[in-house]
Amino acid sequence: MRTAIIGAGSLGTIIGALMAKGGRPVHLVDTNRAHVEALNRDGARVIGEMDLLVPVEALTPEQMTGRYDLVFLLNKQTANQAVLTHLQAFLHPDSTVCTLQNGIPEPSVAAILGASRTIGGAVGFGATWVGPGVSRLTTAAQTVRNFAFEIGEIDGTLRPRLRAVQDYLSCVGRTELLSDLMGIRWSKVLMNATFSGMSAALGCTFGEVLDDPRALLCVALIANETARAAHAEGHRMAAMQGEDFERFLLQTPADIPGVLPLIRKIWTPHRQLRASMLQDLEKGLDTEIAFINGVVSQAGRRHGLSTPFNDRVVELVSAAQSIRAVPDFSNIDRFDTLLQPYLALLD
Repeated sequence: MRTAIIGAGSLGTIIGALMAKGGRPVHLVDTNRAHVEALNRDGARVIGEMDLLVPVEALTPEQMTGRYDLVFLLNKQTANQAVLTHLQAFLHPDSTVCTLQNGIPEPSVAAILGASRTIGGAVGFGATWVGPGVSRLTTAAQTVRNFAFEIGEIDGTLRPRLRAVQDYLSCVGRTELLSDLMGIRWSKVLMNATFSGMSAALGCTFGEVLDDPRALLCVALIANETARAAHAEGHRMAAMQGEDFERFLLQTPADIPGVLPLIRKIWTPHRQLRASMLQDLEKGLDTEIAFINGVVSQAGRRHGLSTPFNDRVVELVSAAQSIRAVPDFSNIDRFDTLLQPYLALLD
């Protein structure tokens, strides 16, 4: 099966390395020429929670030829229009394109490439791009083995092609097949909107968010807004990493202390992670904020829901992006007015 990963950055490098190690040939496609040259010359180097060096074959988009049977999308959604338009020439009618991007990208991918080609999934681990040819796994290796991916069809049908995709992704870790893709998509939005959003807004690691009482309180309230937005859109939160994400839906503020242990349990294995949005800000690039916390804010506006904590994250990250700055932890003070009704819960 002729296979490619489009966007061989932090995650794509690790996924491609493990697929190649598992005997599944794959082209790693990336616009960073120095990265592509290093991958071809030295192999894909994985450090951090895993120590690995694997020979791989990498290409720039201009070097692509022929048609691919299976393509994994790991590029930023901000580049989708250009990436997907270019990709069309390298697909045949029965090609499968699996988007592993942040947010809820399946409708926009299907609009360009066709719904019959499009499936999607959520990634259960994080990474940081270190430099040409090198990516750091920032999630515990055991978590990757147990909760690597969850994939499914847009319409929920479990078609045979999912097994072929599962075969490739299982080289990385356990890959679950889902009949409710949008449920898991909203759960992954919650994962990203909470800690990725706060990591980017505060310029810090997930661990620093976990260790700050005000930031942790913001996480619980961002999660609640996200769960309410999902319900308004007609979707229940799917279980993720073995946990019931419906528990993030708060009936009253008094429920917040009850979800904090769950938050710590789920995110502690990811303490080292710096959000990909923060990495983008550090590189002077546009972020995916509109496709992460922005998805919650947009759903809130459609349904008349208040989403002040997601709105504040969007505001802070967008402001930093507009002036090519990197936020710092003092931004936690920008949440104080919103937190005022809840601060007694910290006592």
